[in-house]
Amino acid sequence: MTLIRWKNPVTAACAANNRWPSLADEIDQLFGRSLAEFTQGAQLPASWSPVVDVFEDKDAYTVKAELPGLKKEEIEVSVHDGALVISGERKLAQKAEGEVHRTERFYGKFQRVIGLPAQVEADKVQAGYKDGVLTITLPKTELVKPRQITIAG
Repeated sequence: MTLIRWKNPVTAACAANNRWPSLADEIDQLFGRSLAEFTQGAQLPASWSPVVDVFEDKDAYTVKAELPGLKKEEIEVSVHDGALVISGERKLAQKAEGEVHRTERFYGKFQRVIGLPAQVEADKVQAGYKDGVLTITLPKTELVKPRQITIAG
């Protein structure tokens, strides 16, 4: 089997049209690191952010975050000043021996802050973790729940 180093078709097209050098310079200035370091197989920056879905029903908000490869002890969840904070660290299990041809998985510390649109009952927040998905249920306070008003008369 022959391994072929992956080349991003967008970057190859930009380089062919002589637009790449100025774009690369701008990215270098923005991130303080050479774009060539990334395209030559160097590790990506240590910080990353898990993807989340946020749902709402009449009683609660539900947040689902993808955190594959983590143990529940490596994840911290808190509610502070109207925001949900999910943080932790994914550690590199073992260094690969030999030449690395592609590294797409992110490692290192992460933090995700999700603003909550209404007050939640922080003491009743529940969190569960199964199959790499963190599920957090944030019950709404009674003040923000919709109420049915009966009309007298």
